Formats: sequence, structure tokens, C-alpha cells
Amino acid sequence: MRQHDTLFIGGDWVAPAGTGTIDVVSPHTEEVVGRVPDGTAADMDRAVAAARQAFDHGPWPRMTMAERAAVVGRLAEIYASRQEEMAELITMEMGSPITFSRMAQAPQPLGMLQYYAELGRTFPVEEERPGTFGPVTVRREPVGVVAAVVPWNVPQFVIMIKLAPALVAGCTVVVKPAPETPLDSYLLAEMVKEAGVPDGVVNIVAAGREAGEHLVSHPGVDKVAFTGSTAAGRRIAAICGEQLKRCTLELGGKSAAIILDDCDLPSAMGFLSIATLMNNGQACVAQTRILASRNRYDEVVEAVAGMVRAMPVGDPADPATGIGPLVAERQRERVENYIRIGIDEGAKPVLGGLERPRDRGWYVAPTVFAGATNEMRIAREEIFGPVLTVIPYENEDDAVRIANDSDYGLHGTVWTADPGHGVEIARRVRTGSYGVNLLMIENSSPFGGYKSSGLGRELGPEGLAAYLEYKSIARLG
Repeated sequence: MRQHDTLFIGGDWVAPAGTGTIDVVSPHTEEVVGRVPDGTAADMDRAVAAARQAFDHGPWPRMTMAERAAVVGRLAEIYASRQEEMAELITMEMGSPITFSRMAQAPQPLGMLQYYAELGRTFPVEEERPGTFGPVTVRREPVGVVAAVVPWNVPQFVIMIKLAPALVAGCTVVVKPAPETPLDSYLLAEMVKEAGVPDGVVNIVAAGREAGEHLVSHPGVDKVAFTGSTAAGRRIAAICGEQLKRCTLELGGKSAAIILDDCDLPSAMGFLSIATLMNNGQACVAQTRILASRNRYDEVVEAVAGMVRAMPVGDPADPATGIGPLVAERQRERVENYIRIGIDEGAKPVLGGLERPRDRGWYVAPTVFAGATNEMRIAREEIFGPVLTVIPYENEDDAVRIANDSDYGLHGTVWTADPGHGVEIARRVRTGSYGVNLLMIENSSPFGGYKSSGLGRELGPEGLAAYLEYKSIARLG
């Protein structure tokens, strides 16, 4: 069992203010596999004070962006050497299949570090513009102390999508990992210290909701970067609005995969399986609404059911596993409740249902619903599990209408033999990102959502700009 009795604050391992602990429970065995301190409001105060000191008086924001990028580059080199350890750790603590952990959970955070290390070497910090009476210098400066509040599903991905650009920008950061997945953040803290990041620039305190809200509302925090549920995002937005505090919110999704009639279903299923069921369906970008024309509806339902059937359910540490357990017992109960709702609403489970595939562990049967409409709750609410709903459409205009008929707008895909036409479809769907014949989040491109899927963008130069304030300096002559 991995056990930690300290917190990472001010560049050092310090004793927590309280005596509470967080047990990390394996979703596969239901056994405790780790234990860490449960951070308190006092711990958050200490972390913010360390970050505030490092920003107000330390060297980090006063270094050039290129100098900070070089440090982030060193962190990337260390991260690369410990990728496998990180992948195995995340699989152990939250049940992500090891193949997905090796493909995404560890490599994507590394890619973000590498991307921002490179971008920071050339990103323009100042530029000259013509003014009425003389030149104007437009300067970009770090926003200040950042609270990074992250969920459990892709813990390193959502830490790094905030931490990497914030560091290059010159900010200092307090990271609050989710209580379900604190172990990977301790490994990250070791790497941060080894890379030579100055004391107080990165602070990590795992905690629950109350301590998290204390961090978000702390007057010493200049910006909040949050990934999680839309309900929690609304609460954070209200706090930030009251304090006029900057915030970036990446929230829920209920994305639609549009299957056009010219799609070659056998070749599409490999990529669609990732787009729909990655990380056991616990992904905000998951394409959980599958839209099929009435001309090919039965054929698409059969192909999707076959795709899911071919993904073995089992031990997430086994490379042969396609779908592992859900992160917690409460999450299994939530997903099973939605399966009941779907049946009660009149949708037909052509695969899966309420019979559990294993006696031990927080497993649910991967489920495919047919005979569904876009008005059903299983088509409108984020389930966050291996549950897919196949919805018929009349024509392409109707498909676009259904895709847009959602409170969310995070991601979407279209599957077609004509990629050019797929781009035309993409332009009509109101989401922050879109894929033609694949689902891909690119480090170089902005990521975020429309409508209830959030505020602001992460990744790309836009993700770096989110941690910078603009200052205009006008002068005479």
C-alpha cells in the first residue's frame, strides 16, 4: 500500500494541520491501496501563502518566459522517464484500463509539458503598436496565484492542462487533486522538486469539497482553473463572479457522434470504440449519443453492439481488458440508476443492462440502448459510464439539429467516407471541438466548450493566454 503522511507545500513535505486521512480504494478489488492526509482549510491557507510568497517575492514571475520554459522542459524529461510508473499508478487508483493509461493518462500530460516548453521559448511577451501620440507597448504578465481544482477521471491530464501553461506564464499554483485519485499527484510533486522548480511555485494538497471551496474563495487566489461537473462549475463561477476573480471552467458533455450513410462501419468501429468508451466511459468528451439515419439504423445498432461486445470487461491492470470498473461504488450506483431510467423511459438495452459482469469490484455491464429519442434523460444527462444511446435521424439537417439539441457543447464527431463533407458538418455543430472520423484533443489547439460545457479555453496558445493579463503602456514621443 502507498502511504503518505505529508503535503507538498512551499517546496517541502510538511505535516498536515489536521489528523484526517483519505483512503484510496481500488475499484477492482475494493481494497485500500493508498492513504494520504485529508487537507483542511488551514492547509489550503498555508499553500496559498506559499504560492503568494513565491509570486510576490520569488524569482519565478521575474524570470523570462524562455527561462521558465527551460525549467518546464526539464520537468518534461523527468516525466518521460517515469511514464510507466505514472500509468500503472493511475490504473491502480481509479481503474483506467492499463492500455488507456499507457496511451493517454501518462503520455498526454507529458505532451503538454513538451508543447508548452517549446511554445514558451518563442511566445511574444511584448509587442509595439502605433498609438495616437506615440507607440504603445502591449505587455503580457502572469495572472498571479492559480487554484487548479481537478477531478478523478484523467487526473494528470487535467492537472497538466492547467499547470504546464500556468508555469510557463509565470504563475504560482495550488493544485487540489480529487480525493479518489491523490496518489499520482505525489509522484508529480517528486518530479517538480527534482526539476528545480522554485519553492512555493507548485503546491499540492489533496482534499474534499469543503477545503476545495475554501481554496476557490481564498482572497489570495487570483484565478481558478476547474475541471469537473457542471453543477460544481456553476458554484465556482458564482464565487469567482462575486469576487471578480478570473476563472476557466471545463465542465460536462453529452457529445453526439453522427454516423453518415456513407460511413464504412467496420473500419469506423475501432476509432469509435475509443471515442465512446475510453476510460470506461468516464470521459467528458465521450460520444455517448450515436446518431444513425433511419436508413441504416438497425445496421448501426448491430455494429455498435458488436463493437462493445468485443471489448472485454475485467481487471484494469490486464492489457487485454477493454473496459474496467468505475471509480467508486457511488459511481456504479449512479450509472446503474441511469440504466434503469433508460428502461423505464422505453429505450431497449440491446446489450448489457442491470446484471453485473463481476461479483467483486465496481463494475457495470457496458450497455447499448436502441429505440431511444433525444428527449430521454439518457440522451440529455451526462451519465459518465459505459452507456451508449443510439438515436435515429431523418436526414443530415435533422442529425445536426439533434446534435445541437443539448445543454452541452464540448465535443462531437462525424463519421463519413468524405472528410471534406465531414468538415462541413463540423462547422454546423455548436461545440468547442470536433472530430472527423476520430476523436482527438490536440495540444496545439484550444479545448473547451459551448453552453453548459464551460467557460474559456485550455491548450494551444489560447491556453497560455488564459494565465496572462494584458497591460498597455502608452507613451508620448
